[in-house]
Amino acid sequence: MNSFAAFSLMMDRRPKRLQLASYPGITILIAAYNEAASIQDTLVSISVQDYPGELQVIVINDGSRDETADIVREAQLKFPWLTLLDLKQNAGKAHALNEGLKLAQHDLVITVDADSYLHRVALIHIVERYLADPPNTRAVAGTILVRNSRENLLTKTQEWDYFLGIAATKRMQSLYQGTLVAQGAFSIYDRHALIEVGGWPECVGEDIVLTWALLNAGHRVGHCEDACLFTNAPTTLKLFVKQRQRWARGMIEAFIKHPRILIKPRLSTFFIYWNLVFPWLDIAFTFGFIPGIILACFGHYWIVGIMTLTLLPMAFLLGLLNYSIERRMFDGLELRVRKNFSGFLLYVLMYSFLLQPASILGYLDELFKTRKTWGTK
Repeated sequence: MNSFAAFSLMMDRRPKRLQLASYPGITILIAAYNEAASIQDTLVSISVQDYPGELQVIVINDGSRDETADIVREAQLKFPWLTLLDLKQNAGKAHALNEGLKLAQHDLVITVDADSYLHRVALIHIVERYLADPPNTRAVAGTILVRNSRENLLTKTQEWDYFLGIAATKRMQSLYQGTLVAQGAFSIYDRHALIEVGGWPECVGEDIVLTWALLNAGHRVGHCEDACLFTNAPTTLKLFVKQRQRWARGMIEAFIKHPRILIKPRLSTFFIYWNLVFPWLDIAFTFGFIPGIILACFGHYWIVGIMTLTLLPMAFLLGLLNYSIERRMFDGLELRVRKNFSGFLLYVLMYSFLLQPASILGYLDELFKTRKTWGTK
């Protein structure tokens, strides 16, 4: 897998984004539930975009119990492009986005999380990428980076996951005509395609299930590596596990809702099958590799031995390649990579010991149909 990923990234030859003579109007949907602490910053980040086309921003207050709606109403006095859709009862993120979609005035719809901050050229870049991609493209995922990486060791570690792991995966998938998750935190969609597939489904992983619905309908989903949004990563182990549970459960939901995607004759199907292997790899890691590491510490090399170390150089080289690619992107955006050696060390050595067991909990949630709740990430 590492060799294939490295080869793919080195062969990246996608068409460059081109500046447009005129920019189309866009509608931004922001589903918000108890986001009083962050919604103002999110709106400010939109206000400094200087997007040349017409802008419509709809904040859907999903029955918040705090001052979210009041803050948005006050912001409307400063931002003429801002609309508040105030839902009195909390009905979930998918329902909120679908209600907002009904008010969309433009054919390009962008979703943005309510606790995030857009880079100053994010909107221009994602629209340019969408229009430069092949004509069958109906969605493009932006790049999500960690905003609060200085908070503690956990957020420092997640910074590297977003910077190296998640970004590289999306970039590689887009080369084969099928980014598998246009994440709800920051993605652009064709409004008519959204309506065609029924909008956002009522489930835990509404963004991945929606993406697979678009792929299943024959559309392409791309990725824009230099359209960046900064989000707050989970700050406690409990919140981190809950988030990754939800992501893993969303993948299983996507398989259940769109099984025919496995027989689609297209390049992206390869990555669908790749995802089909992930649960088994997570199980093998959690119940095989982790106990093997513990046994090896006591001198018993029944599962993990010296030969296991031969995997490390390839993983290191792939990480170095990903870093060089992302570093060039940062330079182009006049951003700098923060010095975060402790987070990198934990990411390389310990991150999987948290990630894989959390994913298994997500698979079990879907297997036993536990209660579903929504979040913004």
